[in-house]
Amino acid sequence: MDDIAPASNAIWAQRARAVLPAGGLGNFDPAIFIRRGRGSRVWDEDGKEYVDYLIGSGPMLLGHGHPEVLEAIREQLPNGLTFFANNAAAVELAEEICGAVACAEQVRFLASGGEADMYAMRLARAFTGRDKILKFEGGYHGMSAEAQMSLAPTCLADFPQAVPDSAGIPETVRAEMLIAPFNDPERVESLLKQHGEKVAGIIVEPLQRIVPPEPGFLQALRALCDRYGIVLIFDEVVTGFRFAYGGAQEAYGVTPDLCTLGKVIGGGFPLAAVAGRKPIMDHFDKSLVGADRWLMMLGTLSGNPIAAAAGLKTMEILRRDGAYERLHGFGRRLMKIIHDHLAAAGIAHRIVGHPTLFDVVFTDREVRSYRDVLAGDAALQTRFNAALRANGIFKSAGKLYPCLALSEADFAQTEAAVAAAAQALTAA
Repeated sequence: MDDIAPASNAIWAQRARAVLPAGGLGNFDPAIFIRRGRGSRVWDEDGKEYVDYLIGSGPMLLGHGHPEVLEAIREQLPNGLTFFANNAAAVELAEEICGAVACAEQVRFLASGGEADMYAMRLARAFTGRDKILKFEGGYHGMSAEAQMSLAPTCLADFPQAVPDSAGIPETVRAEMLIAPFNDPERVESLLKQHGEKVAGIIVEPLQRIVPPEPGFLQALRALCDRYGIVLIFDEVVTGFRFAYGGAQEAYGVTPDLCTLGKVIGGGFPLAAVAGRKPIMDHFDKSLVGADRWLMMLGTLSGNPIAAAAGLKTMEILRRDGAYERLHGFGRRLMKIIHDHLAAAGIAHRIVGHPTLFDVVFTDREVRSYRDVLAGDAALQTRFNAALRANGIFKSAGKLYPCLALSEADFAQTEAAVAAAAQALTAA
């Protein structure tokens, strides 16, 4: 790269369009370039400062540049970046996960949550000898062919028909996927009465994007999986170590057979995991299951020691007294700020989610599923988010992540921004 002075968002966007498809990394608004982050704040290449409720799409639960995490990284750096071999930090991290997460008897590390979800579905097939996977409309499980079925369909097909969300997916993949509505155990039971003996796994986000499970829904899935011999997979890439130290399975009191983890466990570095019951995880061990039932898995950076060290220190900090009480309290306070200002402005809305992960949906109806979110006023949501960003609030289009680094100044700026956004919606 040429040795140049710091440039603006616009200049970087121009350069990016020449070398990056659609001018971006595929994740976020390609018009904005973040230069640095510290604590609860980020700064873009124009020098604008934001309160950060994106936090890297979830990993930076402690905030950016936590000094203890940085020190753990600095201690590891001189000893090596990656080895493609076992390392002690990865073993320690696996031990900590197994001690914290109810379903975790063994762990296999990967570099991304999408990989973990892909392998979890493959494990379910290897363990059961069946082919079909049931997922829920609107559920996000990475970028594999299976996960890209009915993730965000705008053409709403009849259940259980799968709708591909991406080009390049063979028709044969769609034939092996069953799609059900979230929070509808009766529909799931009906599908399993017809297809249960062919279903290897049910994969579900315990909190689907921002939509909470209704009481009894996850318990019903557990019972149905037990009845039909199906592997229950909780995608806890987002909720793991966020809802509680034991994740959503601790918070909701339902133990799956497998779960996937990511984001928090890498402390900001690329790291994810599949964790689960040993008889299922044994399919990663050819000596135990034989060549025909062995699931091959390789990953150059899987469990690398820097990510493991960052994750271990992050998890140590989360175990300290009061961490989750503070996080939940921050979330409830933010939920109230948004609700109070929108309600005062007479704007129909629902605050949907969990105190550690939520957003507003502009609707006057209850939000129980993807279709309820889709029926919300998307144009109003876009204007609300744009007004927040104009007033120094950085968030994704459909989620708000609190972090433990939030300060009173952050809450004051957030409330002022929400008040301005609510006023802007009523003024139009």
